Amino acid sequence: MPKRLLRTKSLSLLQDETAHAKHGFNRTLSATNLTTLGIGAIIGAGIFVLTGQAAAQYAGPAIVISFIISGLACAFAGLCYAEFASLIPVSGSAYTYAYATLGEFLAWIIGWDLILEYLFAASTVSVGWSGYVVSFLNDFGLHIPPQLTAATNSILVNIPNVGWKAFTGELTTELAAKGVAVGALPHVTALVNVPAVFIIALMTLLLVLGIKGSARFNNVMVAVKLTVIVMFIALGFAFVSAHNWAPFIPKNTGEFGHFGWSGIFRGAGVVFFAYIGFDAVSTAAQETKNPARGMPIGILGSLSICTILYILVAIVLTGLVSYTALNVPDPIAVGVNAMGAKMFWLRPIIKIAAIAGLSSVILVMLMGQPRIFFAMANDGLLPPVFAKVHPKFKTPYLGQILTGILACILSGMLPISTLGELVSIGTLLAFVIVCVSVLVLRKTKPDLARPFKTPFMPIVPILGVAFCLSQMIALPGNTWARLIVWMLIGFVIYFSYGIHRSKANYRALHKN
Repeated sequence: MPKRLLRTKSLSLLQDETAHAKHGFNRTLSATNLTTLGIGAIIGAGIFVLTGQAAAQYAGPAIVISFIISGLACAFAGLCYAEFASLIPVSGSAYTYAYATLGEFLAWIIGWDLILEYLFAASTVSVGWSGYVVSFLNDFGLHIPPQLTAATNSILVNIPNVGWKAFTGELTTELAAKGVAVGALPHVTALVNVPAVFIIALMTLLLVLGIKGSARFNNVMVAVKLTVIVMFIALGFAFVSAHNWAPFIPKNTGEFGHFGWSGIFRGAGVVFFAYIGFDAVSTAAQETKNPARGMPIGILGSLSICTILYILVAIVLTGLVSYTALNVPDPIAVGVNAMGAKMFWLRPIIKIAAIAGLSSVILVMLMGQPRIFFAMANDGLLPPVFAKVHPKFKTPYLGQILTGILACILSGMLPISTLGELVSIGTLLAFVIVCVSVLVLRKTKPDLARPFKTPFMPIVPILGVAFCLSQMIALPGNTWARLIVWMLIGFVIYFSYGIHRSKANYRALHKN
């Protein structure tokens, strides 16, 4: 049994399967397309929501340091991803890399783990997209019934001069401080989050119809949000007050993770969600014209651009308004308010950018998941239906449709807090395994022709593991408990199905 679990898939076999696939993908993506796909996946809820909330709850103005820590962790992991993506230019991302180096069982673990990143992240972001769309429509007098804008069975309370908000413990405390009894306010029970389901369905349809059209749509969305973010940074610097940056590192409250240096690291673990997505570039390797060149450019280029923008936005936002006022769903809009009434024209533009930004994140996350399923099905670890490629559109359409259906269910029925809890820790685990895999492959196959090499070996992958593990440790204990439960479910599926139908084990048996 242990030998079967550790059996690897040879690089020559991976490359041969790609070259001789009967119904392969269309190779239409350039390095520029890959870079915009990466930016499209990264810039979304993180910059429009998490920046302010993490500053208010954990790090204060030092959220800038949190972004640098998370950015470094991603940079180390990104360099390792770039080596693998150029060396093994096939769909599957970290799953495929682990299969080639660490063995089938660890590959299954990472493949199962990646569902937390792609499928759950797409659902999480779609709930955020719903909130921004509802707010934007309300500005123009168009109101969607509140029962159709939140997770199933959520309680929504209508607060005067604020509008409908989900009922939570924090909301109860906030209203009690104002002397308002929640029971005295109008409230309804939500049925389903219709806008979230709508955007998932729309993006799924676009992805089924072809990767080239999806890339063009993403390019437009990326252009919109980058333009507005740069506008916010440029205009905001003129209104910054250094007073809001003092103290830069607020004193710890006595509880781990609430300000001080522990708060900076807790903030880094939370805002890590803002970086999730650059690795989705690697799932499009089989649809790239020149993956040996394009993959490193797409991964590292998108990561570099987004890190710089995140740091600048954090500096401007915490300089415009005190971090204590940023624990809101739309902190960027709060920053615009602080610029004065003359800048209110920027508010609807910020919302449009947020909607565009979140749309592209959903698109790329939904693109990544079926390609992970495709690689796992080709190896026999999942049913063959996931390996079906549409004869005309050249996309993994059945896996794409199933991913869309699952994402619709999750986004329509579950609140954003429940969906988002597992995403960061699942992605950090994936990054740890990729960094370890690079070290293993350098040791076991040092003479491979590598189009791109991770520099400063073995320092970069070791630092990648260290940074990612430190952020995992800083996350709350219940997040770890949920990760363990999720992995146990994956073990049951692997040992009841995957191990018995694995093509690697089949080949080994017949070879012997």
